[in-house]
Amino acid sequence: MELENLLINACITMHSAEARKESRGAHAREDFTKRDDENWMKHTLGYWEEGKVKLEYRPVHMNTLDDEVDTFPPKARVY
Repeated sequence: MELENLLINACITMHSAEARKESRGAHAREDFTKRDDENWMKHTLGYWEEGKVKLEYRPVHMNTLDDEVDTFPPKARVY
Protein backbone atom coordinates (compact mmCIF):
# COMPACT_ATOMS: atom_id res chain seq x y z
CA MET A 1 0.00 0.00 0.00
CA GLU A 2 2.72 2.49 0.92
CA LEU A 3 4.73 1.66 -2.20
CA GLU A 4 1.65 2.30 -4.34
CA ASN A 5 1.17 5.69 -2.67
CA LEU A 6 4.83 6.61 -3.21
CA LEU A 7 4.67 5.62 -6.89
CA ILE A 8 1.49 7.65 -7.46
CA ASN A 9 3.04 10.70 -5.80
CA ALA A 10 6.23 10.27 -7.84
CA CYS A 11 4.20 10.16 -11.09
CA ILE A 12 2.26 13.30 -10.15
CA THR A 13 5.50 15.10 -9.21
CA MET A 14 7.16 14.15 -12.52
CA HIS A 15 4.17 15.23 -14.61
CA SER A 16 3.88 18.50 -12.69
CA ALA A 17 7.58 19.26 -13.16
CA GLU A 18 7.44 18.45 -16.88
CA ALA A 19 4.42 20.70 -17.38
CA ARG A 20 6.00 23.73 -15.65
CA LYS A 21 7.99 25.50 -18.39
CA GLU A 22 10.23 27.56 -16.10
CA SER A 23 12.71 27.36 -13.25
CA ARG A 24 11.52 28.49 -9.81
CA GLY A 25 13.06 27.90 -6.39
CA ALA A 26 14.14 24.28 -6.07
CA HIS A 27 12.48 23.44 -9.42
CA ALA A 28 15.24 24.01 -11.99
CA ARG A 29 15.14 23.08 -15.66
CA GLU A 30 18.05 23.31 -18.08
CA ASP A 31 15.69 24.00 -21.00
CA PHE A 32 13.79 26.78 -19.16
CA THR A 33 16.38 28.53 -17.00
CA LYS A 34 14.36 31.67 -16.18
CA ARG A 35 11.44 32.25 -13.88
CA ASP A 36 8.19 33.13 -15.70
CA ASP A 37 5.77 34.93 -13.37
CA GLU A 38 3.50 35.98 -16.25
CA ASN A 39 2.57 32.39 -17.13
CA TRP A 40 3.49 30.40 -14.01
CA MET A 41 2.51 32.45 -10.96
CA LYS A 42 0.07 29.71 -9.99
CA HIS A 43 -0.14 26.55 -7.90
CA THR A 44 -0.13 23.18 -9.63
CA LEU A 45 -2.68 20.68 -8.32
CA GLY A 46 -2.11 17.06 -9.31
CA TYR A 47 -4.61 14.21 -9.11
CA TRP A 48 -4.44 10.48 -9.87
CA GLU A 49 -7.57 9.49 -11.79
CA GLU A 50 -8.11 6.08 -13.37
CA GLY A 51 -4.38 5.39 -13.59
CA LYS A 52 -3.50 8.76 -15.14
CA VAL A 53 -2.26 12.10 -13.84
CA LYS A 54 -4.63 15.04 -14.08
CA LEU A 55 -3.21 18.54 -13.53
CA GLU A 56 -5.15 21.65 -12.57
CA TYR A 57 -4.02 25.09 -11.47
CA ARG A 58 -5.16 27.74 -9.03
CA PRO A 59 -3.95 31.32 -8.59
CA VAL A 60 -1.47 32.36 -5.92
CA HIS A 61 -3.12 34.57 -3.30
CA MET A 62 -0.88 37.58 -2.78
CA ASN A 63 -2.83 39.14 0.09
CA THR A 64 -1.92 38.66 3.75
CA LEU A 65 -4.36 37.50 6.42
CA ASP A 66 -4.39 40.80 8.33
CA ASP A 67 -3.51 44.48 7.98
CA GLU A 68 -0.46 44.24 10.26
CA VAL A 69 1.62 42.52 7.57
CA ASP A 70 2.31 44.33 4.31
CA THR A 71 2.10 42.47 1.03
CA PHE A 72 5.29 42.26 -0.99
CA PRO A 73 5.90 41.28 -4.61
CA PRO A 74 7.56 37.96 -5.38
CA LYS A 75 11.20 38.02 -6.38
CA ALA A 76 13.72 35.55 -7.69
CA ARG A 77 15.84 33.71 -5.15
CA VAL A 78 19.53 34.49 -5.16
CA TYR A 79 21.88 31.72 -4.11
